[in-house]
Amino acid sequence: MHTIASLLRVEDIYLDLAVSAKNELLDVIGRRLETSRGLPHDFITSGLQRREAVGSTALGQGVAIPHARVKDLEEIVVSYAHLRSPIPFDAPDGLPVSDILILLVPKQATEEHLRILAEATQLFSARDFRQRLRDCRTSADVKALFDSWHD
Repeated sequence: MHTIASLLRVEDIYLDLAVSAKNELLDVIGRRLETSRGLPHDFITSGLQRREAVGSTALGQGVAIPHARVKDLEEIVVSYAHLRSPIPFDAPDGLPVSDILILLVPKQATEEHLRILAEATQLFSARDFRQRLRDCRTSADVKALFDSWHD
C-alpha cells in the first residue's frame, strides 16, 4: 500500500516556483513532470484543468491538492510545489494558495486514489506540518519531512 511519502520523489519537489495564476501553475507542473517522468504534458495539464473546472481543489489554509486521472499512467505520481508568491485558487476560506500537492492517478486506481487524497487532506490539516513544510529550504528537506511525519 502506497503512501504520499513513498510516492514523492525529490526530483518532483519544486520550491520557489514563480507562477501568477492557476492555469500557469498547472502548465508548469505538466512540463516539469514531462521532463522528470516522461509523461505527456498535454495529458497532465488538460486532466488537471478539467478537474479544476469541476470545482477548486483548494483546501484552505494556503493549500491545494490538484489531482487527475491520466490516460495510460501506470502508477500514481505525486509532486509538491511551494510557490514564491501565493496565487488565487478559489479556496473555501478565500485565501490564496502557496502549497500544492499534485496527484496523478491511473484510470483504474479509484480506491487508492481516494485513500491518498484522504491522507493528503489529513497531512495538510495539521498546522504544525504546514508550518514545518513552509520552513523547508531544499527539496531534500521537504522529502525528509514527508518521510518522517506521523500524526
